[in-house]
Parts: sequence; structure tokens; C-alpha cells
Amino acid sequence: MNTSLDKKDKLRIVFMGTPEFAVTVLDKLVQNDYNIVGVITSLDKPAGRGRKIHKSAVKKYAELKGLNLLQPTNLKDKGFISELNGLKANLQIVVAFRMLPRVVWEMPEFGTFNLHASLLPNYRGAAPINWAIINGETETGVTTFFIDDKIDTGEMILQEMVSITEDDSAGTLHDRLMHIGADLVLETVGQIENGKVKRRRQNFDSNLKFAPKIHKDTCRIDWNKSLNQVYDHIRGLSPYPASWTTLKNNGEEFFLKIYDAAKQEQKHNHKNGRIIFSKKEMKVAVNDGYINLLQIQLPGKRKMEIRDVLNGLKLAETASMV
Repeated sequence: MNTSLDKKDKLRIVFMGTPEFAVTVLDKLVQNDYNIVGVITSLDKPAGRGRKIHKSAVKKYAELKGLNLLQPTNLKDKGFISELNGLKANLQIVVAFRMLPRVVWEMPEFGTFNLHASLLPNYRGAAPINWAIINGETETGVTTFFIDDKIDTGEMILQEMVSITEDDSAGTLHDRLMHIGADLVLETVGQIENGKVKRRRQNFDSNLKFAPKIHKDTCRIDWNKSLNQVYDHIRGLSPYPASWTTLKNNGEEFFLKIYDAAKQEQKHNHKNGRIIFSKKEMKVAVNDGYINLLQIQLPGKRKMEIRDVLNGLKLAETASMV
């Protein structure tokens, strides 16, 4: 008798998630033969210039694998609650979804746990990967925890630390955490099915750092900050939603996004924000050095390497970023 398979048959899992980060976790569960009795994801939404209807990454995966899919408008709706009850799930797993009402997270026998992309209790909130880099952290990680009635405050199960390098962007760190997180979810499920799960309460220290939602104003670069702060801000928002600034040139001002940059420590006498350029290079003066722009996006244009930008952009000697 295959006792391992028998154990997996006893678990009836509902998975909740939306983006690619969640797909990697769901796929790990499917590849390990767990019984996914339902997948819950966000509603289809119009996106892009053509406003075409867009399916979530989790929906696309669920359809590909023939998984039972639910897309509720309201998580408190009686019809949805009845349908969820009918799945007879005894474990729910949440990855990058939304806050659940008590009636949902209390439903399964073994509880509902979440995967969060930080070392809780630090960086609770919507954008932990971005804020860890923006704040210049050298390490972060992933945490599984049981959901309660607040955001990211439940009892922790497992954690794994991940180093952040100076070359990391939010994109590269996201991809690394995504795969490490999938393994951590698998380990967490294993502990739950074997009855060996241990819970740890989170600390509510006043010195904790948080990870609120990123807004447009959050993304604006302050060229008066230090070299490291500006550099970390740019990479912490790359590739999405991307940092932005205003370029003043020849009496005109226009908005541009910065996707990739490098830092150069060097003493200078230039005013912060001053642009120094050649045919191949464009850098911005800040305290302690320069930010070398490598990939930017001008209004109405695609993302471009800086050499290609400079081929068509005529900059005045007084050009600056504000």
C-alpha cells in the first residue's frame, strides 16, 4: 500500500491566488499529486491599450489543467459560501489573493494558510518585495502562516531567509522568492498532513517595517537622496511599476520611467539632478555620485537602452531631472 498517496488523498485543498507568483505554487502542489478540489481567483478584467478582457495567470493555469475554477464577485456572497462548502475542503492555501472574510478562512478543518514574501513580522502588506529593496535590505525571505482576521498577522508556520544582492531588482528577487516559496508551501502542507505543524506567534514591536501598496507618488525619484537610496528606489520598482521622474530640457518638461540603472560613487560639484551625457552615456548627479541610466522609457515610446535614446534625444547642457 502507498501510504504517502493515501495521506494525500485525505487532503482536499482549495487554492486561492491570482498572479504568476501563485501559479508556481499551485503547479508545485499539482506536480506532487495533491488533491486540488477548487481554485479561486480574481474576475477577468480589461487590460492594456485595447482594453481586452484579461484572465489571471492562475485562471489560465487552472483551465489548462482542468481544475475546478471559481471567480466570486463577493467572498461573502451566500451562493459562493454554499459552493465553497460543497467542495468539502479541509485545507485552504492562499498566495497573492485578497483578504478573506472569517466565514471563509475558518471553514476548513486544518485551517487556511498564506504564503507571504517576507520574513514576517517585518514587511506585512501588499508590496513586501519592492519595499525590502527600496529600504536597502540585504536579506528577506518567505513565510507561511495561518490566516486570522487581520492582514499578515496570523501564527507563523515556516520561514526561509533569502539574501538580496546589490544587483537584484524587484523582478529578480520576485522570481527567486517564487520558487523558494513554492517549496516552503509544499513543506508546510507536509507538516499539516502529518500532524506535525508548529505555530509561532508574531511579534508586534513598534520598530517593525511595513510594505504598503505602491502608488504613483511612491515611484517618483527624489534626486536629493543619497546615491544608495536613489539606486535602491529604482531597482526596488523595476520592472513594475517602475520609478519615474521629470526631465527638464530646453524649457520643456516631460515624464519618463527608469527601468535599469547603475550607481557610480564619485565626488563632484554638480547640483543634484543635473544630467551629464555623451553619445553613449547619460548619468544624473546625486549626493555621493551619479546614477547611470541604462534603460528608460520616454512618453509614447517603448522601453529603450540608453544608447538608442541618446541617438534621438537632443539634450541641452543645462538638462536636469526634477
